[in-house]
Parts: sequence; C-alpha cells; structure tokens
Amino acid sequence: MGFIRNILALLGVAAIALAVWIGPELYRYKTAFDGFDDKAFETYKAMGDRLIETGNSAAATVWRAKVAEGLTFEEVDQSIRQVAIDRNIRGVGDLPLGDQVEIMTGEPWRKLQIYLYCNPLTAAKMVEFDPAYAAYLPCRVSLVEDDEGQLWIYTLDMDMMIYGGETLPPDLLQEALEVKDIMLDILERASEGDF
Repeated sequence: MGFIRNILALLGVAAIALAVWIGPELYRYKTAFDGFDDKAFETYKAMGDRLIETGNSAAATVWRAKVAEGLTFEEVDQSIRQVAIDRNIRGVGDLPLGDQVEIMTGEPWRKLQIYLYCNPLTAAKMVEFDPAYAAYLPCRVSLVEDDEGQLWIYTLDMDMMIYGGETLPPDLLQEALEVKDIMLDILERASEGDF
C-alpha cells in the first residue's frame, strides 16, 4: 500500500512540475487564440492533422484535387484558364516550369505549369490591411504530374490567411471569401475537365 501511495505522490509531483513548466506557455497561446477569429483553431487543427498525416509542411498548407482519369495535361490547362475567365479573376502570369527544367537539363521531366491569378483591388485591400499579405500574392494554381504520371491541381489553403488570426474587417473578409471560392472552383472544375 505504501508503494502505491509513493507512486501516486511521485506522479502528483511530476504533474505539478509539468504544469509549472508548460502552464505559462499554454496560457499565452490560449490568451492569443481568444482574440483570434472563431475559425482559427479549426483552421490550425486541420493543418496540423494534414502535417501529421503527410509529415510534410507544404502538403499541410495546400488544397489539392486529383485530375479525373483520361484528361490530358492540355485539356486541364485549358480548363483552368477557362474557369478563371468564367469567374472573372485576372491571369497575371504563367510559369511553364516543367518545360523550363527540360530546356535547362536537356532531359525529359514531369509536366508542371504554375498559373498566377489576382483580383488587384482585393489584393490592394489585403496589403493595406497588412503588408505581410503581399507574400501570398498573387494566388497560385499548379498543375503537376506526379511520379506515376497522374495529374494533380494544387492551390494554397487560404483559410490560414482568412481565419488564422484576428478576424478580418467585414468587407475585406467578404472579398477574401470570394477569392477563396474562385480558387476552389478552379480546383474542382478543372480537375474534372469542366469548361
């Protein structure tokens, strides 16, 4: 009986030491999150879940869609461009990275095209709100061939920018949600070859 009492006492001391050691840090995080958007915790939890699942920080911060079987790179390329036109988001650049790698190495390489899209007025408002948002501009969509030849479309998970800190002002939040909707529409429709 004395042995069990000693073990329990030791566990109690360890628990108190742990609380003293990490308690202030946890309180600091809790206090910060109390001032963040209501969706901040679920946003970071989703990212954390993807990080645990994949072990890759880049994979944890993106949305992706597998392209439907039978669609060619060229068909999906055309679909991405058409959905962007349909949704009235401005194409501000293309990076034919796969082609560039082939040119520079003289070796065949996977297909990879990066598309840059922007709503300039929304982008300006984001930068006015905080210049750090400039690092996320313009929105990117990537069409990439994996090691097995399967095509995928990737785009940045915008929830961190939208919900990850203090709540955005209502007008800016509405515009950011519209851009998010457009990026997800490109991802979903283009992965099915929708024109």
